[in-house]
Amino acid sequence: MRPDPHWLSPERHLKREQPDHPVMYFSPVVLQQTAHRFMEGFPGLVTYAVKANPAEAVLVNLVAAGITSFDVASPAEMAAVRAVCPDATLHYNNPVRSLAEVEAAKSFAIASASVDCLSELDKLAPLGTDLEVTVRLALPVKGAAYDFGAKFGVGPEGGIALLKEVARRGYRPAICFHPGTQCADPAAWAAYIQEAADVAKAAGVRIERMNVGGGFASHRAGPSPDLERIFVGIRAATVAAFGDEAPDLVCEPGRAMVAESFTLATRVKAIREEGVVFLNDGLYGALFEFRDMCAVERVRAVSPEGQGRAGTAKPMVVFGPTCDSIDRLPEPVELPDVLQEGDYVLFDGMGAYSLSLATDFNGYGLGRPITVASLSG
Repeated sequence: MRPDPHWLSPERHLKREQPDHPVMYFSPVVLQQTAHRFMEGFPGLVTYAVKANPAEAVLVNLVAAGITSFDVASPAEMAAVRAVCPDATLHYNNPVRSLAEVEAAKSFAIASASVDCLSELDKLAPLGTDLEVTVRLALPVKGAAYDFGAKFGVGPEGGIALLKEVARRGYRPAICFHPGTQCADPAAWAAYIQEAADVAKAAGVRIERMNVGGGFASHRAGPSPDLERIFVGIRAATVAAFGDEAPDLVCEPGRAMVAESFTLATRVKAIREEGVVFLNDGLYGALFEFRDMCAVERVRAVSPEGQGRAGTAKPMVVFGPTCDSIDRLPEPVELPDVLQEGDYVLFDGMGAYSLSLATDFNGYGLGRPITVASLSG
């Protein structure tokens, strides 16, 4: 996908087009560089969690980079992947499914499916036994922005019984887990890996693979996790826990894969004297996730001429454009005191859970992402 030569950066596009609607800028170069970093550093199979951003341009560029395995949660995600990569390997790792969804998965020839209870294992029967079935564990492990174990997963004792049943029914047994979103501590993976080894040993089952989930995310505030350090830690913990029977490894980054390849540009609609700013996007749009994780340090202001606004940083209350009073970022945002109506406020690291969650409430919303050569300058 070749960038339009006019759109070398968001600033160039903003200066020339003066858009009055929020714009998402996409860098295929950044996305493919991230994909290569995972494939070269992670000691196993790298899959992409489609839920983070199912845009066709994202999927196409990941395939171009060499990613051909995908973590899918629904038949719609399966169809989206197959449309750009007919031979893709699909891991159906949403452990709660309707019978109709299982039937749809059958038509997509999924390669792997996760379960966290016996009733969900029963539902997989129509898929036949030529299938990898991964038992999803949940532990009270700290270190992430929020815990994924509150909704999915089974504890060690239940995991032992379930893994035994997976093997008894003739499936290829595996174990999976997710340390939680935005996890920077290798110890979180190590704790899960040791528990996975203990569960497999207690069940008397040798697992073929272990999916260590995602959580390697880039942060909107503070430094990004040291991916290479985490990769080394995962490998070392696996060898230490399993010894000569170490399973093959799988990971499923979503946010960490796609976040850095998008920047959101919003426009200042109004500024009030009391330090209140109204933007043309908010919690009903690409900033939806800020309701729960409001990390807004990676923000910059740009004039209509594409020049950065300096000034002195000042905490400002930020509202979105809708008529709903809850359309407000839960924490103040540090913006320059020279900010003016008509300026643009850019949010970096916005590739994950933005396009996939945005609505067009009140007639506001995002258009098609603009491809750029670089996300800065």
